[in-house]
Amino acid sequence: MPRPLDALPDASLRQFPRPDVPPPDQTEDVHLIGICGTGMGALAGLFHEAGLNVRGSDDGVYPPMSTHLAERGISVQEGYDPAHLDPAPDLTVVGNTCTPTHPEAAVAREERLPQQSFPETLSHHFLRDRRPLVVAGTHGKTTTTGLLVHLLRHAGVDPGFLIGGVMEDTDQSYALGTDAPFVVEGDEYDSAYFDKRPKFLHYRPQSALVTSLEFDHADIFVDRDDYRGAFEAFVGLLPSDGHLALCGDAPAVRALADHTSASVHTYGLAPHNDVHAEGLAPTDGGLSFTLRMGSRSEDVQLLLPGRHNVQNALGAALLARREGVSPSTIAAGLASFGGMKRRQQVRGRPNDVLVVDDFAHHPTAVEATVQGLNTAHPDRRLVAIFEPRSNTSRRARFEDAYGAAFDTADRVFLKAPPVRHNDDPDAMLNAAAVARTIRGRGVPTEVFEDVDDVLPDLTDALQPGDVALLMSNGSFGGLPERLPEALAEAE
Repeated sequence: MPRPLDALPDASLRQFPRPDVPPPDQTEDVHLIGICGTGMGALAGLFHEAGLNVRGSDDGVYPPMSTHLAERGISVQEGYDPAHLDPAPDLTVVGNTCTPTHPEAAVAREERLPQQSFPETLSHHFLRDRRPLVVAGTHGKTTTTGLLVHLLRHAGVDPGFLIGGVMEDTDQSYALGTDAPFVVEGDEYDSAYFDKRPKFLHYRPQSALVTSLEFDHADIFVDRDDYRGAFEAFVGLLPSDGHLALCGDAPAVRALADHTSASVHTYGLAPHNDVHAEGLAPTDGGLSFTLRMGSRSEDVQLLLPGRHNVQNALGAALLARREGVSPSTIAAGLASFGGMKRRQQVRGRPNDVLVVDDFAHHPTAVEATVQGLNTAHPDRRLVAIFEPRSNTSRRARFEDAYGAAFDTADRVFLKAPPVRHNDDPDAMLNAAAVARTIRGRGVPTEVFEDVDDVLPDLTDALQPGDVALLMSNGSFGGLPERLPEALAEAE
């Protein structure tokens, strides 16, 4: 049986007081604080599909999420105001960006309204009567989750799912589904101001997959041991009749097998894995390989570039096989997967410049993305434009790693990280120092402060035949939309 949450290591230290008001047995009216976030918007969509009255508020009401919600008749109030909770909803979902003094979160607490975090809500309302398949890991979890959903659907299964990204082929990030599996992207970030435990500890996994394990989220985890402990607790939730898929290419991931009573299988590029790939070869923008699953083998044409995406595909294949999907159906499904938006998403080809948008922000993900595109387009010059925006990427402890992450690029434009009011200047990344390291390794690099200022320089620098790789976990000042437009105007 899964371990109770309060039995996990230092669980009491990761919880903060809130009213002990259980959610109602019958929920008809839900209010989400921070409804325009990727996960919260998807959760609102699930409630809407389930037939509930859904409303919410946000201080960042803009497309595409605002449009998505409006098309479904979901009411969104711009800004935060206690009046948004009048009349009182049956349930208030408190996003993890809320602080105890947030105007709506505070009144929900003071008025003793039933409230839950995002992961509690997902678990309580959508996972209890399903078979959760949870995909976790420092990198690759969004693409792997999308791949798994695609493989199940390709096999005729109708799973429920919630992904922290949008699938290119269907323009979906969630669905209730009608069959038993419910596929969830398991995020290790904290749940709410009143529950600092990782979200994935709420998801009741019956099967789980871990793609990678490297230190991340330095703003909430003390060190590598603390971060690794979260994943150890996560795999410890699996029941003895459950299943754990691990990327066997990574020793830190393989070591998680010692922390579960579930059955364990590995996947990866190395032949010692239960599911592995052989004969990798670049194709037009992707990779081909032979998928080995025990005594079975299938040839695969993957549309996604990069060895890391082959690993993602193998992980999804392993869980899909455990769900009863045949190897031949898996191979056909992998070949038809169009990818995830903002994961090496092609934004256009103006003036024969291939503009690619990616969510990469951790140094390992940045390096893998640059290498993958370089391999996929060996005859094109690769210009990398990177914004260190996340709380982890803005920290000085990753300066050396970023300095070595761009070796396979031909030119780099590095944005100075945004400064926030509570930053410790001594702990923040020095963009000029990173640029010096990159230049010292032979790659021309420029630092810029503002997207408006750099856009003309990028337009001048990019030449027909180039790849322009944009990497940020935020909107990047609209650069993914503005750069193709600027290049088209310059033709």
